[in-house]
Amino acid sequence: MVVTIRKWLKFFSTALLIGAVTTIITSFFVQTDAYTPYLDPFDLWNITGALFWFLGWGLVYSVISQMGFFAYLTIHQFGRGFFGFFWKHVQILLILIVLFDLVYFRYTRADDPGNIWSYILVAALLLIYSYAVAKVKAKDSHPRAFLPALFFMVVVTSVEWIPALREGSYEWVMLMVVPLLACNTYQVLTLHRIVGFNEGPSEKEKN
Repeated sequence: MVVTIRKWLKFFSTALLIGAVTTIITSFFVQTDAYTPYLDPFDLWNITGALFWFLGWGLVYSVISQMGFFAYLTIHQFGRGFFGFFWKHVQILLILIVLFDLVYFRYTRADDPGNIWSYILVAALLLIYSYAVAKVKAKDSHPRAFLPALFFMVVVTSVEWIPALREGSYEWVMLMVVPLLACNTYQVLTLHRIVGFNEGPSEKEKN
């Protein structure tokens, strides 16, 4: 598994581009107030400024995503070495804890929590999307890659998402989670292709 500087730069720059583009597109839907005052009359200068503002946030979210991804790679290797066979059970437990936290603790800590079903929906959508990504990862590499990919998409994405979740604003929650999911999806589905590594069956499994 050798990653050249050229491959890493392409990986890094593509993730940056994904973060920037998805943040700008998301801003059109959840931060429309940033644009509408400058549409009539059309104010190119201020609209361009708003685009660069969200582009900057997109780059920040992409960097957070990449830091989380490489931290996860380290944690995953440590977990496999420390917990051995039980690492998969630890991952499942952490996934359940994080999903519970996304519902119960966010609901109980909110100043005006509203309906708990909205919190359940957020956790459910994250799980469904993460499951779909993990299935694709397992199909592209090896079935053993399913659980680590699911763990990364649920647990690591949630940890990266904490600043927006604490702020509590729907607009910023959505503005951050969309690029995080996009960047994390790209990274988890692309890394094995970049490093030229396919986690195929071991010699023991072949025999």
